Amino acid sequence: MGLARTLLTAGAVACICHLPDAFGAGNNDKVGPPGPVTITNAGPNVVTNWNEVATAVINLPPDAVGTSEERRPNYAVDLATVQVAVYDAVMAIARTHRPFAITPAAAGAGASEQAAAGEAAYRVLRGLFPSRIGRAQTAYERFVESIPDSPAKTQGLEVGAEVAAGVLALRASDGRSVALAPYAPGSAPGQYRGADPVGRMFPYTKPFALTSSSQFRAPGPPELSGAAYAADFNETRLLGATASTTRTAEQSEIARFHTELPSDFWPRNLRSFAMTSNSVAEQARLMAMLWVTHADATIACFESKYHFQSWRPLSAIPLAGTDGNDATAADPAWTPFVPTPPHPEYPAAHSCVAGALAETLRQYYGTSDVIFDFTSTVTGSTRHYTSVDGLIDEIQIARIAGGMHFRSSTVDGAALGKRVANWALSNNFQPR
Repeated sequence: MGLARTLLTAGAVACICHLPDAFGAGNNDKVGPPGPVTITNAGPNVVTNWNEVATAVINLPPDAVGTSEERRPNYAVDLATVQVAVYDAVMAIARTHRPFAITPAAAGAGASEQAAAGEAAYRVLRGLFPSRIGRAQTAYERFVESIPDSPAKTQGLEVGAEVAAGVLALRASDGRSVALAPYAPGSAPGQYRGADPVGRMFPYTKPFALTSSSQFRAPGPPELSGAAYAADFNETRLLGATASTTRTAEQSEIARFHTELPSDFWPRNLRSFAMTSNSVAEQARLMAMLWVTHADATIACFESKYHFQSWRPLSAIPLAGTDGNDATAADPAWTPFVPTPPHPEYPAAHSCVAGALAETLRQYYGTSDVIFDFTSTVTGSTRHYTSVDGLIDEIQIARIAGGMHFRSSTVDGAALGKRVANWALSNNFQPR
């Protein structure tokens, strides 16, 4: 499913035909900074179709038995695995940019990029989720039938299969199946109080581009006794309360908009950036860039979360009498405007992801002025953005006005995501 089509504004560049830097889709002879880039929906293609199929397979409930992916599916990591395979398969043929991990022995010249992309995606899904592959089998059979028989088709299928096998071997035993002891919630001021938090396997999960999950660990939350903590505390206490009198109607809408499950929200909305008239190679490259940075930012973010194990406003505000800060006041009846996710507060995961994705889009398009829309099934509405920084800013407000996070957590989360993206993109997806 695509996003609502955005209207071209005066001076906007329709969908990335020529871009200015090494990450762009082509060369640009113009001198000076690039103009705004508007994302227009040209409809689905082989890359977005298989991303949608993969999302449906990955988002099924966990299985009691089976592969580690079937028992602990992880939409960010598993979609990154699919998109890396699609990218490497297409690049073996297009050869415009260096492969991420796998160079197949099967000759790529003259092969069908469409066949290679679809085959790579299907084979990865079949390897990760063998008991669920029936969900994708019909789509695969129709896909193969839709490509006219030819040597190019045969060769493309061979390339896709070989790349998928290599990527599956690369991601085997990725750490998600680590045995975790029962979680012991904290009891001291500042410590997370949840009894059974989620995402605990992330710190042990092998990143795609980073050297370790702790490579870009966040600096840590403000000291409980300090003025910075008090400012964060009081902002969330007033703005994020269920009965807030300071939160505006738009802030309430924003908070609710960003409560859709990330496993649905991010795949659907990120897919729109590849629903363009660009080449298969460019669609595959952008999706691989977005999902590798998304996955690694999430891994790094949760490593920081479980390193610091900070309490949520849901605990901090009612228990403020224990924090040793005279500028905070306990409110035992305080509740957040929207439900609080069950994992430690610092840093904010939505901000980690938004920071990484915004930096990825900025580097790909050569400008922060990217014009695009996102949708949410929670509110049934569409949000319009005129820059990638606008997405970061809005998610920051969403988490504070929702009563889920403190401002420092959103700021440090976005910074962590940006550092992850810079590292991943400076070391991968470069031109040949």
